[in-house]
Amino acid sequence: MTDPHGAARPGLSIDHTTVDDVRVLALRGEIDQDVKGILSEALSCDSTVPPQIVVDLSGVTFMDSSGINVFVAAYQQVSEAQGWLRIVGAQDSVLRVLQLVGVDTVIPCHPTVEQALNA
Repeated sequence: MTDPHGAARPGLSIDHTTVDDVRVLALRGEIDQDVKGILSEALSCDSTVPPQIVVDLSGVTFMDSSGINVFVAAYQQVSEAQGWLRIVGAQDSVLRVLQLVGVDTVIPCHPTVEQALNA
């Protein structure tokens, strides 16, 4: 399933699927200042059910502090709603950014979607 708001945005595409009531977002491209708004929108939780979100970063080739800020804000929002957020498949360069600022100690990072869904 493709982002209904137009996944062909410059720099980042987002595919949405649902697996057992868990939102799975597969991202491809680069996460920077130019796409932080669309990423924030995709990660927002507006349901009454505690949100459960897995974000697949295997297709992300670059992420700067804008992405870190979006993920931390999304994690806080999801946690306040009694839900959870998990990151999967980050390429080495993106994983290093997550590790450098300690996001991987707050938001669980897994190698695959399956492992995140079963955690």
